[in-house]
Order: sequence, then C-alpha cells, then structure tokens
Amino acid sequence: MKKKLIIAVILMALLFAGMFKVTKLRTFQIFGGLTYQAETKDKVIALTFDDGPTKNVDQLLPLLDEYKVKATFFLIGNEIEKHPEEAKKLVEAGHQIGNHTYSHKRMVLKSPSFIEEEIEKTDELIRSIGYAGEIDFRPPYGKKFVGLPYYLNKTNRETIMWSLDPETYYTSVDDKVDYVLENIKPGSIILLHPMYDQTGGTIQVVEAILKELTSEGYEFVTVNELQER
Repeated sequence: MKKKLIIAVILMALLFAGMFKVTKLRTFQIFGGLTYQAETKDKVIALTFDDGPTKNVDQLLPLLDEYKVKATFFLIGNEIEKHPEEAKKLVEAGHQIGNHTYSHKRMVLKSPSFIEEEIEKTDELIRSIGYAGEIDFRPPYGKKFVGLPYYLNKTNRETIMWSLDPETYYTSVDDKVDYVLENIKPGSIILLHPMYDQTGGTIQVVEAILKELTSEGYEFVTVNELQER
C-alpha cells in the first residue's frame, strides 16, 4: 500500500511538472492559433511592447517616429484606466494595440468567468481610446494552459507570443542589444518592457535595435502586418 502511494505521488508530481512546462511554452498551446514568429524570407520583423501604458509613452513615441516604425503595444486594462491619455497617444500615432488582460494576473487555473472578464473588459477599454483595429491577445508572463486558449479559440482570437526576449537572459543594455542582433531573422517578434523602466535602459535598447536593424535593411511592422507576409 505504501509503495503504491509513493508511486502515485511521483506520478502526480510528474504530471504537474509537465503541466507547468506546457503553460509557458512559446511555440505551442492546446487550443487555437498561436503566433511566435512568421515564416517569411522578407526582412520584416515586429517590435512588441508589453504592459502599461505609462508616462514612458512620451519617451518611446518620438523614438519610433524618428525611425518611422509602427509597433504593437499589449496594454493592461487597469493601466489604460490610469493613463487614458497615454493610451490615446499610441492609437493616434497609428500603432497596433493588443490585449494583455485587465489585471496582469497569470491566466492559469482561473475560472471561465474570470478569463472572460479580464479579456472583455480590456477590449472595451481599448475601444474606448479610439482603437478600431483587430485586437490581438498576449497572456501575462506568456502563461496559458487550457481555459485561456479555449476561450480565445471560442471567440476567434489568436495568441501572440514572441521569438526574441532579451530581458529574460541579460541585464546590461549592450548584452540585450547583442542578443537581438545575433539572433534576429526575417519574421522575428521581439518582446520588450519599457513602460516601467525608470533607468532609461530599455529605451536605449529600443534605440540601438532600431538603429542597427534598420541599417541592416530590416523593416519594422506590426504583428498583424507580419502575419500577412
């Protein structure tokens, strides 16, 4: 009896470990469509920003405008409520706006009603700032399992992930930039988090990426535009 109990505990541990691994996969989910990069030979890439909006929008927009770049911003609903004017600036500048949930909580082991409210409430806020385009979705922390993909699939939404995330691996500006330059390829989706940066380091990373990759002949497009290639 004791041996069977030990085996059962081990099997349960392995099951939960496997489930945890699935929740954070960038290239796979159980239901519905998922994009983490595009298959194309054209030198086109997407620059995506998570979280916010915050006052840092005022630093980021002139930089993107200088390089004539349109990016994709995955915004948090409660931050749109706090900073509606900054959110409207993104729309007025012609950038793509995506849904990053209302509260930025991990969307794993959540009830169907919680998932629905987090997404639909944020969609309403995105519409309230004047955005009329397609609203893509990116899960907080990239976490997803069954309930979230099921709801997204049921409501004809696609999950947008990423292929390059320099902030996960490096802390210095130079290392983050080098990582992107060394791993970039046509169809890449880059993830950065400039909204809560108080040091200016992420803005420096953005500027260096724009400068270097533009000089290499890459064109920056929105996620929706990248998917059409």
